[in-house]
Amino acid sequence: MSLDVTLLSETYTANITHNLNKMAMEADIYKVLWRPEELGYSRAWEIINPLSEGLVKLLEDPEHYKTFNPTNGWGRYEDFVSFVNKYLNACRATPNATIHISR
Repeated sequence: MSLDVTLLSETYTANITHNLNKMAMEADIYKVLWRPEELGYSRAWEIINPLSEGLVKLLEDPEHYKTFNPTNGWGRYEDFVSFVNKYLNACRATPNATIHISR
């Protein structure tokens, strides 16, 4: 299972493996990324703060988060940090965009 993110208005589309779910949970951004609708989020501006906080956590302790790298090699800490950073930048650039998650 992977996560496909589209900010409707076709401003941003990305994909990341669900193998990084434990890392996302540890950074408190799993639901923000994979299930934003369960938190009541539908617009990019609504997830800017949680994504920012999660990214800070990831960057503050890389060695801790690398322990959540999947053993099968599909997905790495570096990939996840890059994904979150790019997604966050897209949300900042188009805050009124509608979030569409395909899982």
